[in-house]
Amino acid sequence: MQIILQEDVEKLGNRGQVVAVAEGYARNFLLPRKLALEATPGNMKRLEKMRAAFAKKEATEKDSAQTLAELLASVTLTMSRKAGESDQLFGSVTSGDICDALAGQGYTIDRRKIVLPEPIKVVGEYEIPVKLFRDLRANVKVIVKKEE
Repeated sequence: MQIILQEDVEKLGNRGQVVAVAEGYARNFLLPRKLALEATPGNMKRLEKMRAAFAKKEATEKDSAQTLAELLASVTLTMSRKAGESDQLFGSVTSGDICDALAGQGYTIDRRKIVLPEPIKVVGEYEIPVKLFRDLRANVKVIVKKEE
């Protein structure tokens, strides 16, 4: 099934692209969430107008992401967690914890944009990448301390 993407979809495509997907994926996921439009002849004609709007929206999002990246580069988060003798944490630090700590400092970032392959389970310093825009990432320094 051919669809026109209205939003960037991870591992599928970017706004304004016409892509082929399985009918079930389009019908059950993309169309109800307004992430895509069916590629009918009428929608294909509207695509050029839509691309101009997408380009304008993309430019503003990229500018705001760039300023946010510059601000996040100087951010250092310090978290205290209970840990054992070998500095192994009793819990872990997840992307949700990092998101909450950033929110505490005034940055609103979706936890799914924090690229953390697996939770932090050892005391130490970490550089955590945050995906702000398609190819724009910022690193946030996270220091995990042993709770006294």
